[in-house]
Amino acid sequence: MSLATTAPPSRPIKILMLHGYTQSGALFQAKTGALRKTLSKAFPAGIDLVYPTAPIRLTPADESFLAGTGTAGDGDSRGKGDSGEKEELDAWAWWRRRRTSSACQSGGADADVDAEAFIYEGIDDCFAALAALLATSGPFDGVIGFSQGAAAAAMLASLLEPGRRAAFEARYPDGGIRYPDCFFAATPDGATAIHPPLRFAVAYSGFAASGGGSPYAAFYEPEIRTPVLHFLGSQDVVVEEKRVWPWYARVRTATRATLCITREAISCRVRRRRV
Repeated sequence: MSLATTAPPSRPIKILMLHGYTQSGALFQAKTGALRKTLSKAFPAGIDLVYPTAPIRLTPADESFLAGTGTAGDGDSRGKGDSGEKEELDAWAWWRRRRTSSACQSGGADADVDAEAFIYEGIDDCFAALAALLATSGPFDGVIGFSQGAAAAAMLASLLEPGRRAAFEARYPDGGIRYPDCFFAATPDGATAIHPPLRFAVAYSGFAASGGGSPYAAFYEPEIRTPVLHFLGSQDVVVEEKRVWPWYARVRTATRATLCITREAISCRVRRRRV
């Protein structure tokens, strides 16, 4: 099965690049040199990749960082708060995952998140940082994210879709989070979105911020309509396939595609054609 192809745009495009847990914008930029070269060839009219750094600075007290499992996870703080060494590291996160029950005792950044209740500590700071970036550096055509950054990329694409605010408000009485006010700006005619919907999102080793009774269900219900391309590694032991497919199922069928890359990078499976 071949992917549908179209002519590249005749204008420069701008893409937001969201790094993973414990990384930074500068590190993600250094690690994606080959991708930048490929995209530059694919878009001869020009491409601008913007690499922000997440707002939450991590310390050695963040358990998943010390365990060496944080580079592709979403940061399980296990309710330990801010105890521990305060050495400053160039390691950042879009949020920390904090457990709210003891139903699941094992795990870490790569735990089965559907087996327990949790909240994303600091996610308001994530939204505020992204909203400020959209307002000052946009508009963006799309977003590319890695791991925790991929999860954030899907949230961002969802937030910018028409009608999503109503979905959040409908779930709020049952424990859902509110739609972030920073994604709307006051105008003489009333509140208006700070940025148009994204044209696409690309997720490397992404996952859904959901589970049983999740306060984040409104990001995915109704399903995400923005075209999303998912990449997953068949040998990825941090964000395993079982964490990717539930998110994949929450993207509209006609606008989703997944490439599964083996460790040897010699084959891939195309799950959906149209992106």
